[in-house]
Amino acid sequence: MRILPTLFSIMIFLIISKVSPAETIEIEFTGHDSYSIEVAHIKVGDTIEWLPKNEGHNVEFLAGPKMKSLPKKSEIDEVYSVVFKVPGIYLYGCTPHGNMGMLGLIVVGNDFHNLEKIKNIPLPHLASSVLKRLIRIAQSHSKSS
Repeated sequence: MRILPTLFSIMIFLIISKVSPAETIEIEFTGHDSYSIEVAHIKVGDTIEWLPKNEGHNVEFLAGPKMKSLPKKSEIDEVYSVVFKVPGIYLYGCTPHGNMGMLGLIVVGNDFHNLEKIKNIPLPHLASSVLKRLIRIAQSHSKSS
């Protein structure tokens, strides 16, 4: 009957080893009107924290799953933090510089279910070109993972 306690111990170990703590990824506003990480791949429950290392920028979500549940845009030059609980792709930009291509993508849980919606966001030509590049980066990372 010593098998049951040993089996139980092994099962608990396997369950605990699969649980990984949530991470916080820091993204800075750069002096080149861009984000220091343009495409972030994170797990459900991870946090992104944007840091104002350069003045005149913020974060505003343009598309993502369950848009109504996303927070309002951040204030200019403020630290901004979001915990991502819903898998999918999130597109965000700097309100004053988004039209010039200051955009970023977050892929949560390696889930691309809303990719077509992201691709069809109406953007000015330069921003649209940047978005296409970011999508290629996101997809290439997904294939190598």
